[in-house]
Amino acid sequence: MLERLNQALDHLEARLDGEVDMAEVARIAAVSEYHFRRLFAALAGMPLPLYVRRRRMTLAGAEVLAGEQTLLDIAMRYGYGSGEAFARAFKSVHGVGPGEARRTGAVLTAQPRMSFRVVVEGSTTMRYRIVEKEAFRFLGRKARVPLVHEGLNEAAAAHVKSLDRGTVVRMKELADGEPAGVLSAAVYLGDSREEGAEADYWVGVVTGPGVVADELDALDVPAGTWAVFDSSGPYPSALQDLWRDVFTQWFPSNLYTTRPGPELLLTRPVETGAETDSQLWIPVERAVGSAGGG
Repeated sequence: MLERLNQALDHLEARLDGEVDMAEVARIAAVSEYHFRRLFAALAGMPLPLYVRRRRMTLAGAEVLAGEQTLLDIAMRYGYGSGEAFARAFKSVHGVGPGEARRTGAVLTAQPRMSFRVVVEGSTTMRYRIVEKEAFRFLGRKARVPLVHEGLNEAAAAHVKSLDRGTVVRMKELADGEPAGVLSAAVYLGDSREEGAEADYWVGVVTGPGVVADELDALDVPAGTWAVFDSSGPYPSALQDLWRDVFTQWFPSNLYTTRPGPELLLTRPVETGAETDSQLWIPVERAVGSAGGG
């Protein structure tokens, strides 16, 4: 898969001075556009649109400083319909506008071209299984929280603490399905998985598709395939390491890709620093063209 990802990046790089068809880029990588964007963000540490903008502005910056073309010509070449739009994008990357950069010979910021490779450490083993699951409803309470890659997510912890005992008891009464008991679910709002990006963070239970509880929020989840990962270690660092390893090691070496849907997490106990057993459910599908796939 890494070879195909690098071929896709080569294709993208060759089209930075024009319209980039992300669906075509994903096709070259032999994955869905949804999975390509997620995998890129996990591997690169930034969302794909941000990388494209930084690469374009890196190339444009060199042309601005060279002084051989007008600023409008450069703007048009890199897909900006006006000098003002180009100036805003340029300043967001370099910290100065293109006119000032040309006049003063300012020091600009370069985004190196990326490629992906495997680093074999030999110290990590991952326990997982593939589960076919019927449609279900997730009932609980949700809150909008920022992503935190290391340490405690204060917003998520505050949401958990806000749940009164009666609500938790009601959830437990409604629980009917795997994973069992009260758990969390994350629904991402965009392609970005960088620090501070937002997600809907749910605390609730898996129930049958027709179960109704007016006092709780409901999330309907269609039938599909799930990759289930088991982990043990100090909370929350072991879990954060597991999520990173799933996207940077497991997906590039297995015949599955992500699909839209909530990521489910069951942890016992949930205490900072305590040894915790965790189970992470990620919605997946067979990669296009894989043996036995569609």
